[in-house]
Amino acid sequence: MAAPPSAPVPRSPFYLRRPEPGPQCSWGMEERAAAGAGGPEPPGPLRAASVPCFGIFVHQDDILPGALRLIQELRPHWKPEQVRTKRFTDGITNKLVACYVEENMRDCVLVRVYGERTELLVDRENEVRNFQLLRAHGCAPKLYCTFQNGLCYEYMQGMALGPEHIREPRLFSLSADVPTIEVLERELAWLKEHLSQLESPVVFCHNDLLCKNIIYDSTKGHVRFIDYEYAGYNYQAFDIGNHFNEFAGVNEVDYGWYPTRESQRQWLRYYLQAQKGMAVTSREVDRLYVQVNKFALASHFFWALWALIQNQFSTINFDFLRYAVIRFNQYFKVKPQVSALEMPK
Repeated sequence: MAAPPSAPVPRSPFYLRRPEPGPQCSWGMEERAAAGAGGPEPPGPLRAASVPCFGIFVHQDDILPGALRLIQELRPHWKPEQVRTKRFTDGITNKLVACYVEENMRDCVLVRVYGERTELLVDRENEVRNFQLLRAHGCAPKLYCTFQNGLCYEYMQGMALGPEHIREPRLFSLSADVPTIEVLERELAWLKEHLSQLESPVVFCHNDLLCKNIIYDSTKGHVRFIDYEYAGYNYQAFDIGNHFNEFAGVNEVDYGWYPTRESQRQWLRYYLQAQKGMAVTSREVDRLYVQVNKFALASHFFWALWALIQNQFSTINFDFLRYAVIRFNQYFKVKPQVSALEMPK
């Protein structure tokens, strides 16, 4: 379990001074330090470039002062009185504000403040490593800096998708209480036993592909993913099953929008052909279909538990307990029919 966050720096005149940049938060620091001490150079390709790490704490309930201090560091040529801000309210893990000076938000800086006690759920050091790795491969925006309880990064032009958008094939290319601990332990054991037999490959996954984490740039005709705090190695089928679950939305959840078998098979065929670079058989599509729908159960289970933890600690205005119950209800509702699915011969 992650250690609790350090206490905010007191609001003293010293604290309000313009801080000096801290150490460079590079995920290759340990290896380079060892090399500098006389050890061998770390193996493999050059690591991602380091980013500044500022000793600034941004208060969740009063983001603007801290955000402007960060902007002074990152964009010293911007005049403070000209800086505009925009709050984004779709996220339910962190708080996000955009800082910019031009009307078209060109060179906009996004300031993301970590949610209260989210380190219980998210490995923040790993998130920064993932961010830098994806950026090095052209799959992520620029990471400008980290600070005590968040990070700043580049704004990506485009439209954050909604549930009505991700159902379009052209983009393919509280009725029950929370289960008891005994029930949760039994279901977790069942998931481990059942899913481990599916032989879904382990790949690098986003693990949180809800609609608002998908940015569609209509001018370039492509999509990009954002927010990598849950990214990491996972079962391929979990990432896809989790994405399909997100068709239902977050604020107004409706599992009537969960993709049909036909829609899923069309999506999965596109996915496999892009992955393999060649045509795929119906058997390959059917196999992935079974894996994905079974792992979608694990997605419900995970986010229901996540919501219970958020309900205890988060200061975001969202009914996490209700959301947990919705995900648990859907898990138990679809489990019988999903369990009956068989892998193609």
